[in-house]
Amino acid sequence: MTSPHIGDFEAQTIQGKRVKLAAYKGKVLLIVNTASACGFTPQFAGLEQLWETYRDRGLVVLGFPSNEFGGQDPGSNDEIASFCQLNYGVSFPMMAKIEVNGEQAHPLYRWLAAEAPGLLGTKAIKWNFTKFLVGRDGQVLKRYAPQDAPEKLAADIEAALAG
Repeated sequence: MTSPHIGDFEAQTIQGKRVKLAAYKGKVLLIVNTASACGFTPQFAGLEQLWETYRDRGLVVLGFPSNEFGGQDPGSNDEIASFCQLNYGVSFPMMAKIEVNGEQAHPLYRWLAAEAPGLLGTKAIKWNFTKFLVGRDGQVLKRYAPQDAPEKLAADIEAALAG
């Protein structure tokens, strides 16, 4: 049996359409659990900048809203989409709201956390705006902490795009 990779998962877009992540085969993915009312919410601007800078070279930023941390994204998918567009000009793909920890965690996030544990080997997602970089081969390259600003990921993204 082959080990799972990103293409084995599917998700729902924020507009409610099912999407197989295999559609992103050969792309570099930056997967982020987002929130609209978090101290890190301004990172949407940096994520959008990465998307605009690197999408023509094969980067896809995927945002997954979650209301797990401090109830910082209580709105509906429509409200979240509107907020991201109006306040940060987000044009990268946003997915439907999910859970990232526990029994109800989305299978993608269970896999990401297992593939790239956090500090001291913890698998749990600790807060909003935890980021995962997935290479063109569909394997997780790196996990970034919420406080890691998107612009600080540029060198790793460049290396993944070149790889």
